Amino acid sequence: MKEGGIISSLKEALWYEKTENKHVICRLCPHNCRIPPEKRGICGVRKNLDGMLVAENYGRAGAIAVDPIEKKPLYHFYPGTYVLSVGARGCNFKCRFCQNWELAHGEPREVDVSPLGLINAVERYREYHDVVGIAYTYSEPLVWYEFVLDTSKLAKKTGLKNVLVTNGFIEEAPLKELLYYIDAMNIDVKGFTDDFYRKIVRGDYRPVLRTAEIAKSQGCHVEITTLLIPGLNDSENEVKMLVDWIAEKLGKDTPLHFSRYFPNYELHLEPTPLETLKKAREIARQKLLYVYLGNVADREGAGTYCPNCSSLIIDRMGYMVNCSGLVDGRCALCGKKADIVTDL
Repeated sequence: MKEGGIISSLKEALWYEKTENKHVICRLCPHNCRIPPEKRGICGVRKNLDGMLVAENYGRAGAIAVDPIEKKPLYHFYPGTYVLSVGARGCNFKCRFCQNWELAHGEPREVDVSPLGLINAVERYREYHDVVGIAYTYSEPLVWYEFVLDTSKLAKKTGLKNVLVTNGFIEEAPLKELLYYIDAMNIDVKGFTDDFYRKIVRGDYRPVLRTAEIAKSQGCHVEITTLLIPGLNDSENEVKMLVDWIAEKLGKDTPLHFSRYFPNYELHLEPTPLETLKKAREIARQKLLYVYLGNVADREGAGTYCPNCSSLIIDRMGYMVNCSGLVDGRCALCGKKADIVTDL
């Protein structure tokens, strides 16, 4: 059942069912929370208000900034450009290593935002940066669903690009409704075992894989990020399972980002050794064309190389991006078309 509507100053949520005794069942994500009156779902922002599910975070942002597109990270989607990044409180996972826990699970300072206000903000920022669109990011945009849907519809009408940086934990029907308006996604595949997702993430990885597969099949640009955590998800076997899935289900041209873990929130292990990251990249490059290292100063691991002649076509030093090796979407040396979205 798909509800929706504005009641007073609150936004009625989409994708929920009303049941007996004014209980509701949220059908947005695979948790399928059954929520009694005056209680919230696992995400902390979808509340049962007297038998109606409302999105408490609609029109409220906890973080807004203009970021390089590489920060998302998206390396094959308009490299060298910028996006207006916006995020709200709430998340349907509770990763013990969360890097944005103050926004996801805290009480951040919030400001009022509107879809039109964000569109207008992009136009203002374009005076100073090459801003191609809006990124819904920082926390979990899928639990900001109603606002992201409304904003992405308007952005698409005005020719802006829509980017989701997400954990991918969403049911198929709402995903497909949103995907029509989304141009690119970076999806966190946080691990590749039931045990890791259950104990460390408090969720399930299989719906995440399904999200990536559906997005790719519907023509959305997809990149994958995995934060490698020492002793938890960084074994060679788990890396190989991840890589095999990407190669088989998403395609060998799908960019994969291995990101370095640093202690945060509830997890205080030592940072990921550089050797672990480089070994993972070495394994992944046996089957994938584009494998990157993040959260680490490694120029080689950040560069994009032509899969045909191995020349450097995009050089990255932090967020300084040099695309001189890419000419009209092709390798400047051998002329092979690059697997990079550049046609604005």
